[in-house]
Amino acid sequence: MRESGILMHISSLPGPYGIGSMGKPAHDFVDFLEKAGQHCWQILPLNPTGYGDSPYQSCSAYAGNHYLIDLDILVQDGLLLQQDINRMDWCIRDDTVDFGILYLHRMSVLRTAYRNFTGGPDFDRFCRENSLWLPDFALYMALKDHFNGKPWYEWEEPLKFRQPGAIWQARQELKDETRFYCFVQYLFFRQWGQLRSYAHAKNIRIIGDVPIYVPYDSADVWSNPELFQLDEQLNPTMVAGVPPDGFTEDGQLWGNPLYRWDILKQEGYSWWLSRLAAAGKLYDVIRLDHFRGFESYWAVPYGEETAKNGHWVKGPGMDFIGTVKQRLPQLPLIAEDLGLLTPEVLQMRDSSGLPGMKVLEFAFDSREPSDYLPHNYTRNAVCYTGTHDNMTCKQWLESASKDTVDYAVEYMGLTQEEGYVWGMIRTAFSSVADLCIIQMQDYLELGGEARMNCPGTQSPSNWTWRACDGFSTDALAFKIRNMTTLYCRAGN
Repeated sequence: MRESGILMHISSLPGPYGIGSMGKPAHDFVDFLEKAGQHCWQILPLNPTGYGDSPYQSCSAYAGNHYLIDLDILVQDGLLLQQDINRMDWCIRDDTVDFGILYLHRMSVLRTAYRNFTGGPDFDRFCRENSLWLPDFALYMALKDHFNGKPWYEWEEPLKFRQPGAIWQARQELKDETRFYCFVQYLFFRQWGQLRSYAHAKNIRIIGDVPIYVPYDSADVWSNPELFQLDEQLNPTMVAGVPPDGFTEDGQLWGNPLYRWDILKQEGYSWWLSRLAAAGKLYDVIRLDHFRGFESYWAVPYGEETAKNGHWVKGPGMDFIGTVKQRLPQLPLIAEDLGLLTPEVLQMRDSSGLPGMKVLEFAFDSREPSDYLPHNYTRNAVCYTGTHDNMTCKQWLESASKDTVDYAVEYMGLTQEEGYVWGMIRTAFSSVADLCIIQMQDYLELGGEARMNCPGTQSPSNWTWRACDGFSTDALAFKIRNMTTLYCRAGN
């Protein structure tokens, strides 16, 4: 069935406390999606943000981002007073997330809520149901506080190496602190469950994102070091990245420790299956980030300053993908098959039967393959004007070469009367791809100031864009709905 949706992370929603939340701002956006005739809402990872404020560098593959917890709901629940919130300055600008301010204040307010929390059977049930990951995550966070934010590999050796006696003693000494972090996760998942149920009632599915890698300083690596390429002192031996290309001369050095796929295979990929099953409880559809990394991945020796001296290493390929499809057959997946696509990667994608991604901004650049031109699409694909890693359409049209823009104008029939950005949106909608996803920034015709992320950079503007109050007007919803109906993407 032909459908469409909007890409808009929760952090980008408007709201009074410095960042979008899972409360009224998100529920209002669901209402907007319904008015606009959309059936999909794509978001970025919901995990806590990490290095560079990126949701793709999280300290946990399971935990939820406490910044997204709605504070007004905590007032309604009797866990906070309004003055507990108002005593903090939450932002300098309403159109930007200031992660520094959030880091200083958000956890302090949640500790106030914790002091007013008496517990109960729902909380106890939540802790039991998440016992696979929650105790280790909560202890990891409590120990980070105890060691003034140091990464786990700089802790005292008995804790760094998870000696049973040291872990037991830490759990006893930090019992209340670990309970606090369990409480924060309880709040997150309760609010997310309410939001997801609200979206389902409006016939809207949530498309989420699962990053391929986890950071070195994460609860996942600390609690499962045997699954990663680490030496006897638990230092990485090889780390992740991507090779140099036409966009980045040095490549991209991500720095995440690489998996020991041999060990993961021996264990039946149980760690990955548990991770994806948990993500399936958060999202209705999962986008598998860096899909080509499952066929082969770029391995860089630890300590290198760029990704230049890496080399390709074969990944688990269809053995892993086939296991996922067999063990989690009800879990819809999208392959993020962008980047260097070799015949082997394309074969793995096609053998898996997963829909790949088609990005219009890539279609008219001679450095990218022409598979991104709509006349080459198949139905089993997801078409985007651009993703969170790309320029907005307006920025792309303003910065691409004249030859590239001229080609795009002629191919897509762009006119000043319609507007070039809306012409690109029309082209995506009219493609044969079963699913079409448009960034909210493109519907709002915003420029470079609204770009979500510039890969390979540590720009202070990465991940910070927020929409202003009043962005989701009825007039815009009506215009999107007309486009959706015209190209038969309104579903039943």
